[in-house]
Amino acid sequence: MALTRLGPNQAVNLSTNTTGTLGVANGGTGLTSGTTDQILKFTGSTTLASSAISTGKIGQVVHTKDTTYRQITTNSFVECINVTITPSATSSKILVFNSAHLTKVTNDAAAIERMYRVVGGSDVATQVLSDITANTGTSTDNDVGFSATQFYDTPSSTAAITYSYRVASLGNNNAIRYNNYSGAGSFSGQMTAMEILA
Repeated sequence: MALTRLGPNQAVNLSTNTTGTLGVANGGTGLTSGTTDQILKFTGSTTLASSAISTGKIGQVVHTKDTTYRQITTNSFVECINVTITPSATSSKILVFNSAHLTKVTNDAAAIERMYRVVGGSDVATQVLSDITANTGTSTDNDVGFSATQFYDTPSSTAAITYSYRVASLGNNNAIRYNNYSGAGSFSGQMTAMEILA
């Protein structure tokens, strides 16, 4: 609607002296209402519409850091670090980043990494991150180094989910160190879980 003057010396009060929807061509939005998490977008030269912006947006980020030293001498997977996140919708995706420092202590030892999805205390899914991180025939300490992994998950759930990074030793059950090198010094493992709204 167009704005018209109400009297010779009377100002137009947009709070009380207008009714209806103010068109885009006249400085308005052309809309009477909107909803949470919506924006305005142009659909033509002078036409605006509301649009949801939730898709693809990061809903939440959960991060944890761990400096605990572990020496792993079993071919069963040992948890080194975990992070728990509760998706806000069943359509959400979860992107998990993990970093770890691994060292081979003795010869014929290899580190194997896996990521587990744990719901209600039970392992419901596993992602093999690597079959063999490092394996050498020497008997001296071998710094495997910085292992960076990621896991893109579709849990289809709104229950609390724990992503658990685990390491096993392969090769005569010889030792793998997590967050430590040659028994001295300290490193940190870190894990971040991000909810991607869909």
